[in-house]
Amino acid sequence: MSPTTTSDAHTAAGARDTDLMAETSDLRVRALDPLPAPRAMRTDLPLGTVRSDLVTTSRREVRDVLRGEDDRLVVIVGPCSVHDPAAALDYARRLAPLARELSDELVVVMRVYFEKPRTTVGWKGLINDPHLDGTHDVHHGLHLAREVLLGVLDAGVPAACEFLEPTSPQYIADAVTWGAIGARNAESQVHRQLASGLSMPVGFKNATDGDVQIAVDGCITAANEHTFFGADAEGRAAAVETAGNPDCHVILRGGRGGPNYGVDDVAAALGVARTSGLGGAVEAGVIVDASHGNSGKDHVRQAEVVREVAARLADGEQGITGLMLESFIEAGAQKPGPLNSLVYGKSVTDKCMDWGTTAELLEVLAAAVRSRRDA
Repeated sequence: MSPTTTSDAHTAAGARDTDLMAETSDLRVRALDPLPAPRAMRTDLPLGTVRSDLVTTSRREVRDVLRGEDDRLVVIVGPCSVHDPAAALDYARRLAPLARELSDELVVVMRVYFEKPRTTVGWKGLINDPHLDGTHDVHHGLHLAREVLLGVLDAGVPAACEFLEPTSPQYIADAVTWGAIGARNAESQVHRQLASGLSMPVGFKNATDGDVQIAVDGCITAANEHTFFGADAEGRAAAVETAGNPDCHVILRGGRGGPNYGVDDVAAALGVARTSGLGGAVEAGVIVDASHGNSGKDHVRQAEVVREVAARLADGEQGITGLMLESFIEAGAQKPGPLNSLVYGKSVTDKCMDWGTTAELLEVLAAAVRSRRDA
């Protein structure tokens, strides 16, 4: 028998070390469930020419208003979140004729939000948990979200979404006219980079503490070119290179210190925005979110905020290019649960104004725009 060499001893020791080596990867991951390629889903549920034309036209109209090149008002209106596709499409069909009637004064875009950022835990939205039961059937959620967007466009209404997951836009963004980056994510480098590559105008909300500079910094960052990790249309990991988004802008949503939609608040926010050097939408005006911190998430107070802003617009105030309204068929909110246990058309997240109040407020805003033109 030949003697054991030093090399043999090292090989044997290495084998023993490999056998004994502790697993260090994915220790807290229960499963990895591959998603369909974005291109495959877009092929199964194509946008088509008519819907594509609506998206393209409405993006241009929104952009022109945000840049101050169109004196209409952008109004982002609809449910806090979509939990019932049938109710969302019902809402879209109610909204469509009124939006057409008021199109000389308002560019109406429907809130069709599928992803909900949570302060701690809770229902994360239709994409993440479409059955509202904690089963997190994301495959179905993505498919359902795209179906809803196409249905809203078929009703003749452009759609708005908040973007939360960095990969989900690959599945739905071609059908979206306006996007938002929420208050919790406005400072996130990932979301700023994401916005730099999105094909539509994107609003950055002020931070939850009311800081507007964070939103302005988000607009500056998103206006620049970036390279970051993402996924391509086939779902493969990719280095994404973007050209920058020149149509980002600030949304005032109030904060822990209280509301920030007053005359002085808007002027102060524009003062910060106009130090950006970007020009365009970020310096032309702001969008006022009538919900969240500006109304204390009280749907009754939200209607009062809209009326107050409308009165100021009618008096000739400039610098407000749009409003956001949380509205559904029924007023208020309810806790999430199985669809058959819920009140139809009532929010399962933030409290919303009912349809009757919403229709009345849209008329009020349109009248305010007409008055502003004459002021």
